[in-house]
Amino acid sequence: MTALLECRNVSVGYDKPILENVDLAVESGELVALLGGSGSGKSTLLRTMTGLLPPLSGEVLLFGESLYDLPPEGRSELLTRTGTAFQQDALFGSMTIGDNVALPLCELTNLPASLIKEMVRMKLGLVGLAGFEDRTPNSLSGGQRKRAALARTTILDPQLVFCDEPSAGLDPVVAATIDDTLKQFRSTLGLTLVVVTHVIESVRAIADRAVMLASGRICAAGTLAELEASTVPEVYSFFHRVPPPMTTSRTAISSITRGAT
Repeated sequence: MTALLECRNVSVGYDKPILENVDLAVESGELVALLGGSGSGKSTLLRTMTGLLPPLSGEVLLFGESLYDLPPEGRSELLTRTGTAFQQDALFGSMTIGDNVALPLCELTNLPASLIKEMVRMKLGLVGLAGFEDRTPNSLSGGQRKRAALARTTILDPQLVFCDEPSAGLDPVVAATIDDTLKQFRSTLGLTLVVVTHVIESVRAIADRAVMLASGRICAAGTLAELEASTVPEVYSFFHRVPPPMTTSRTAISSITRGAT
């Protein structure tokens, strides 16, 4: 497989580092979950991956190119091959759902209006919102708004999609529909996804691999089975919601952290 995204010895933060020495690769076709408690740096790392926050040190490679070494025009062009779904749906309340979804096409392409309309119709159908083109955001439920935002995120057919807490604030049944949508995007559109989440049920439902952030670093990376079997304290507590066993195997720590380096 080919890495679409790489972080090489990356440190991220603002006045001082929140995360340090992050080494991470996301392969084509993967769905990788970024996990961690509040303040662990998940969203900050995501901002750096999406071109919004330069790293304090290290290098971010996107499609094999050093993202922050590019001039602004080159960086913007490279980022058109990605899509980002924010924690808040970021839909424009003064526009219809159809116009919201069409916005990237209208701003970044010269496609005829008839083709744009058809692409919007197809994308809304894919997320279960067929016939919602003329609705306004305030007439939709929270889950419907999230799905409309995902339709807009993928309207330019990106290769790589970033999602920040897509299930946040939703009840379990609605959250499951978002998980199903993400899985459908990968299977139908062939997308690669990086999903920031703290919802264990979503991680178990969608992720091929998970990366756990704690104490300013990647403390574990691997398959869900590997992380759930880990006795690393932060990982054990996250997955089991109870304190870890009193004894921690050095072998278990070594094996679970190998994927983070």
